[in-house]
Amino acid sequence: MRFKWKRLGENALFLVPSIILTAALGIYPLLWMLRYMFYDYAGYGDALFIGLDNFRRLLRDELFWESVGNTFIFAGGKLLLTLPLSLLLAVILNGKLRGGNLLRGIYFMPTVISTAVISVVFYNIFNSYNGMVNTVLMKLHLVSQPIDWFGPKHAMLTVILVAVWGAVGNYMLLFLAGLQSIPQDLYESAAIDGANAGRRFWSITLPLLAPVAQMVIMLAIIASLKGYESIMVITEGGPIGKTEVMYLYLYKLLFPVSTGSPVTQQLGYGSAVGFASAVIVGAITGLYFLLSRKMNKMY
Repeated sequence: MRFKWKRLGENALFLVPSIILTAALGIYPLLWMLRYMFYDYAGYGDALFIGLDNFRRLLRDELFWESVGNTFIFAGGKLLLTLPLSLLLAVILNGKLRGGNLLRGIYFMPTVISTAVISVVFYNIFNSYNGMVNTVLMKLHLVSQPIDWFGPKHAMLTVILVAVWGAVGNYMLLFLAGLQSIPQDLYESAAIDGANAGRRFWSITLPLLAPVAQMVIMLAIIASLKGYESIMVITEGGPIGKTEVMYLYLYKLLFPVSTGSPVTQQLGYGSAVGFASAVIVGAITGLYFLLSRKMNKMY
């Protein structure tokens, strides 16, 4: 018994760094936010307790609710493009393809590259005056004049395409891991019974890949709703708020360093915005979780 308690104490010591980091970087900031969302606090001076005034302001804040709508557009567009493309690439690379390992590394590479670097590169690629996209389109005579990719009409599409390029490799790898866990005997038996490739995909691949797909979709939903880094670099939420998403709006309230930010820090109101944004993301994620569980019971 003494030996077991000694071993338990030694094992517990390994948890101390993680506990300290979690408390310092996770729990304390959360408690700090929960406190100051009831205060009028600019980051300096005294904090004035104002009760629920920040939330009353939030309900009337047109910029915030516009950012919520933009978040849904951005997340929806990213999910509709990223998930099918990731699954398609995973299915292709799961086959006996020459150079498959090299292609996996190439497709996964954007995931490990800095978002800021990716955003700067794509900013130059989509540049309206000398960007490569407009140059190619005009040389192919697909357009008669350069497209303003960062204008009100195309800005959201541009940031969605950049986000898709950066996310496809990550979800492709997860789908690929799920595909490789499916026994090959099932495909061989189905082929002997006369099932073609399409039939094998719908009857074997999709049903057995469902648990992995549910996890991937949940991760993709959370990441899409919380994503803002590439938008901050490329458009800063512009033009005229067309690409302003929830967490970019929150960032500008807490760290007003860009030209589109408020003049002063608004840590109290920013805490309320952060809480509301977290509730929205949590509600959507929870709704998806409930729907996926009901579908599991049905099928």
